[in-house]
Amino acid sequence: MATTWMKALHRGGTIASTLKTRTDYAKDPDKTDDGEYIDCFECDVRTVDSELLFSKRLYEQKTGRDQGKHDVVAYHIRMSFKPGEVTAEQALELGRELALRWTKGKHQYVVAAHTNTKNPHAHIIFNSVNLDCTHKFADFKGSAFALRRVSDRICLEYGLSIIEKPGLSKGYNRAEYLGESKPPTVRDRLRERIDASLPAGKGLGLEDFLAALKAAGVAVKHGKQLAFRLPDTKRFIRQDTLGEDYSLEAILERMSGKRFVEPKTITPVSVELMPVAAPNLLIDIQTKLQEGKGEGYRRWATTFNLKEMSRTLIYLQEHGITDYDDLAKKSAAVSSEYNDRVQRINAADARLKAITELQKHMGTYRKTREVYAQYRVSGWNDNFYETHRADITLCRAAKKYFDDMGYGKTKKLPSISSLKQEYAILVAEKKKLYSGWNALKERRKELLVVKSNADRILGVTSKTPERDSSRNRERSYTHER
Repeated sequence: MATTWMKALHRGGTIASTLKTRTDYAKDPDKTDDGEYIDCFECDVRTVDSELLFSKRLYEQKTGRDQGKHDVVAYHIRMSFKPGEVTAEQALELGRELALRWTKGKHQYVVAAHTNTKNPHAHIIFNSVNLDCTHKFADFKGSAFALRRVSDRICLEYGLSIIEKPGLSKGYNRAEYLGESKPPTVRDRLRERIDASLPAGKGLGLEDFLAALKAAGVAVKHGKQLAFRLPDTKRFIRQDTLGEDYSLEAILERMSGKRFVEPKTITPVSVELMPVAAPNLLIDIQTKLQEGKGEGYRRWATTFNLKEMSRTLIYLQEHGITDYDDLAKKSAAVSSEYNDRVQRINAADARLKAITELQKHMGTYRKTREVYAQYRVSGWNDNFYETHRADITLCRAAKKYFDDMGYGKTKKLPSISSLKQEYAILVAEKKKLYSGWNALKERRKELLVVKSNADRILGVTSKTPERDSSRNRERSYTHER
């Protein structure tokens, strides 16, 4: 039951910013399990936006065409599936198959499976310019139907369900497709309140009905038409927009028993409650007042702190942190893990840099040592030196680097193959260290803020991180290098 659509992406500023915005959305680590479910064709996942931009620049140079603001920068395809039918790995594989068949292998693309919703789905961003940078993808009338046919064919091959006749499916909607109940509208909820209030006013007057409605939490405004407002909404809803059974005449008839309407009960919607967002740092109000903030700021900051205290307590409850010692231990443990990873990543980076530098000098020495040997045999001849100055200088620089690093005296130069093997091991180790990095960093930030707030609430003396400004309510914690 896959649904697939394609959208042409036009400039939203510069071509570079448009490509970066759309590819970053597809590659979002929070939606792809830290980049686990991303694949690219004829480009690198780390530089996909730059490579797509480079192809477009070549296209302009080769063809001389520039469509300006009407230029289609790239195309965005979204392929979603019936809940429970595919895993993230399968969604990525299906997206890759669709991208390859649709572009026929003639366009660069990035495909990513997003796992941030109930059912995994695939996003594809493909370059409008082809690989040899001489033509652009020719969108055509009915391309949406053609794309859907390709998508359906792939799904059938993998044994997945499809929408047989999407244009003729009466009553089909996105909420039904996703297996979700449509949430009640404000008018639906208002009608339910009116139905519930009418029995109490049966046989009585309109004022009794309105009093019952107010007791149910509904605000009433008198005018040419009565208007009602639910307690959790801001706008009044006019009575004549609720339907014929809710006009003033119909209400009076229902109260007198002349009209009967089956009360409309709203089926409760099963909603997965999202956790409360992590709290922000409490404001040191006294310090701010001493810096020159006024009474208005004090009132705002007091309200802000009360909200953040509540969010702090809710966060502790949601994460099963029952006492201060438990909070301190978890905060210390996460910070220790974070700092340990930082040190290991920095050590791996330093070693990778050293290996690269050593390989460069070894390659230079291998290419120039024969010339340097001839120079030595010549008795350090000046004419020979002038003829081969560049090679001799490079060879001397390589020898000096080896001497400074202790090679040749206390240790032997490693082989190129061993350096390549070590380099590959370090790259794999770095990739493993970065797995779950964003989640760990966010967890550490949350716990530092929560502990700082708990310290202030409980009066525990500690060094609390200062906020950048009253408007910047969240502070990014950087690792200690």
